[in-house]
Amino acid sequence: MALLDNEKDILPLSSIAELLTAKIRTLKMYEDKGLLPQKDHQNKKLYSINDVKLIAFTHYLASVKKINANGIKYIVEMLENNMDEKNKTEFLDIVEAKMEKLSGIDVKDVDVI
Repeated sequence: MALLDNEKDILPLSSIAELLTAKIRTLKMYEDKGLLPQKDHQNKKLYSINDVKLIAFTHYLASVKKINANGIKYIVEMLENNMDEKNKTEFLDIVEAKMEKLSGIDVKDVDVI
């Protein structure tokens, strides 16, 4: 039995914002634009570890690469539809490693996508 279940929804958006050194307002904006994983089954939206990786990727695309909401939706859709879970996880792990090399100064929150 694994110690952690990466699929279990346990983290609120505020904790994810702190992990990513992003503003909650920015992540809520992503949510409003439909860029975050959908969590319709809960009153309080919680996210899994796997969701955090996708949210971090979304934040990277928006804040560092300056890709707009439609572009991000397209990229995430391509990931979801064209990669199996193993390859998607490996890809997001590679992206995460590259993002860790960026300093907090390099990543700026954006107000408009």
